[in-house]
Amino acid sequence: MHGKNRGWLGFALLGLVGCSDRGDIPDNQPVQMKAKLESFQSCEALESYIEDAAVLDMRASLEQSKPSYWKTRGGWFGSTDDLENSGGVPAPSTGSPTGTPSAPTNHTGTNNQVAGVDEADFVKNDGTRIFVLSGQKLYAHRSWPAESLHAASSLKLEGWPREMFLRGDKVVVFSEVHEPRPDMSGGKGGGYSCAPMSPCVASGATNTKVTTVDVSNLDAPQVTGQLYLPGGYHNARMAGSSVRLVMRDEFRWPTGVRWWPDYSQELWEDQDRLEKELDKLKVQNEQLIRERTLSDWLPEGRRKRPDGSVETVGYDCQDFHKTNAPTRLGIVTVASIDLDGEAAQAPGRTSLVAQPGEVYATDSALYMATPHWWWWPEAGQKDHTYVHKLDLSQPHSARYVASGTVEGHLLDQFSMDEHEGVLRVATTISSRESELGNSWGRIETTNRVATYTEEGGQLRLLGRSEELAKGERIFSARFLGDKGYVVTFRQVDPLFTFDLSDPAHPRKVGELKVPGFSTYIHPLGTTHLLTVGMNVPENGDWSTRAVKLSLFDVSDPAHPREAFTQLVGTAYGWSESLYQHKAFNYFPAKGLLAIPFTDWVRPYYGGDYWGGFVSDLRVFRVDPATGFTPVGAVSMKDVYQTINSYQWSWTYSPAVRRSVMADDYVYAISDAGVRVSHVSNLATPLATVRFDPISYTSP
Repeated sequence: MHGKNRGWLGFALLGLVGCSDRGDIPDNQPVQMKAKLESFQSCEALESYIEDAAVLDMRASLEQSKPSYWKTRGGWFGSTDDLENSGGVPAPSTGSPTGTPSAPTNHTGTNNQVAGVDEADFVKNDGTRIFVLSGQKLYAHRSWPAESLHAASSLKLEGWPREMFLRGDKVVVFSEVHEPRPDMSGGKGGGYSCAPMSPCVASGATNTKVTTVDVSNLDAPQVTGQLYLPGGYHNARMAGSSVRLVMRDEFRWPTGVRWWPDYSQELWEDQDRLEKELDKLKVQNEQLIRERTLSDWLPEGRRKRPDGSVETVGYDCQDFHKTNAPTRLGIVTVASIDLDGEAAQAPGRTSLVAQPGEVYATDSALYMATPHWWWWPEAGQKDHTYVHKLDLSQPHSARYVASGTVEGHLLDQFSMDEHEGVLRVATTISSRESELGNSWGRIETTNRVATYTEEGGQLRLLGRSEELAKGERIFSARFLGDKGYVVTFRQVDPLFTFDLSDPAHPRKVGELKVPGFSTYIHPLGTTHLLTVGMNVPENGDWSTRAVKLSLFDVSDPAHPREAFTQLVGTAYGWSESLYQHKAFNYFPAKGLLAIPFTDWVRPYYGGDYWGGFVSDLRVFRVDPATGFTPVGAVSMKDVYQTINSYQWSWTYSPAVRRSVMADDYVYAISDAGVRVSHVSNLATPLATVRFDPISYTSP
């Protein structure tokens, strides 16, 4: 198996943490300012490395459970001032009618960060077809002409479908499939594993299933490929025919590893005895960890053929690498799949033993940002992030080229950008200042933009701006050509503009303070920024809080100004576009903006709950000269109400979540259905498709 099947073309970036002098936990582990990778020469070396990391992580967790550990660090929690100063905010005709063109002149697609690099989503369209993942089904719609919108077919998928791509007549769906895993004795693992101060996770394994569907016949889509890869779905990008699938996997602890001794009142009251029991667990757990084989830690994938037979998809130990940077345990994998390649070609795989972080990609490079783990309460420490760059020049594999250490932490993928070979990063830098009687101290923040260049296997610091907005945190960022924009927040919303034309000397050139904050920045030509965020008045009047659209004039970067604003709904209003850029849909051809929106016009305190409920798609005309003009709303309140409440969950909401615009038609999309209206009369639907009620079962 491993070492023999070279189907996996990739490597792993494995983070092995250092030990303290007492051998139990890392104590103020230093940041590796020059993170680097080196390859493994044998499977034995790879297995030993993983087991050493697992033992260290386990012993650290148990050590932190000891009462004596927290006594020396001022208790379980730091001062409440940490919260007060954190800067956070409480986050059917098949033909066309006579005279109707066979396809729209213009239509919107997924709101991608980088032109030419598609981002996976649960909605995809090409102007005449709209595909939606809802529950366990892929719904395929004929969407043009708009009046004839209908679901041509649906296909039930295994597991929990998350997101997909559309390329020509091929739909590629990424689903999470939970499967029991063998334990050490050959039985089936069951129950949950709960590490201290960590979420409980099922002892089974989560795989990402890649299902390829031929939709050339929309009435009868056909599954043409089924690939299972270890790890849960995290993110994906597609440039041309090449898909880069990013997965994350919890560490596969052996069945029997325990994180706490059997509870009893006597044990809890006898702290010396409790600490001895925890030490015994360290020894027992380490024995279980050392007994594992490499295949237990790194399971292989599999491919299901159309005839039902199964082919193993393996890996090669020499394609794995390790890093000197300390990171949390877990496995992050980048799988490269060439959609135009041979159907039987195994994907390349790149893995990092760490918790997943932010992902940014161009058509030629992918960056993964992983936070530094060991951040203890000693005064003066700052947080750091390790950034790894992969070369994507080959459609079927990713090649490691460089790593770097960035001071601070990243908000999201828009905190990174590559321009003419230079990586620009916007970070919030947190540090702890000591306080009398509190070893954890007070969190202090500042912000910065820095630039990096690839040199000798390193992402070398090229330049950095001055520190910005002390005491605040970054709420949004965007890099556009040789300009950059950053929004921070605490009480007011400073928009900072940057001149990045000299990468070695990034500099702030302008600043504007307005109430509230922006959470997403969208370019409107080269002179304006279109943003969505929240209006938070300085006087603290919560009743005037609302979703806020802003149009910033940045034609003079030294003097940016908020040219126009538009408040949406009431203080109870909310939009998924506030935190998910794919829900923000700007249609340049028509100058239209659409955002999903929910609200309670009259808060529910008894009586008619649905009377004041709002679930719709809000549409605005945007003009740099005149600002925002409300066009109307496509309501889906009735579709929302037809779904029984017990079927709602964090994975499913029948509220409007996405939109598509094609010529003069607007489509509102939710987990419960699709509705289309003409832009001149959004309140009167032309057609509505309702999806089947959700029920998760095996196919």
